[in-house]
Amino acid sequence: MKIQNKKMFASILFVLISFVCVAQSTPPPPMPPPPPGLPIDGGVLAGLFLGVFIGVRKLLKR
Repeated sequence: MKIQNKKMFASILFVLISFVCVAQSTPPPPMPPPPPGLPIDGGVLAGLFLGVFIGVRKLLKR
C-alpha cells in the first residue's frame, strides 16, 4: 500500500508541475496588420504574360 501511495503522489505531482510549466509561457503579441494598398507583385504579371505566350503558341500550332 505504501508503494501505491508513492506512485499516486508522484503522478499527481508530475501533472501539477506540467500545468505550472505550461501556464508560465505567454503568447507573443499579435502582429500589426499589413499596410493598405500593397502593389501586385511582378511575378503575377510575369506569370500572366507567360500564360498568354503559351496559349498563343498552342493556338498557332493547331
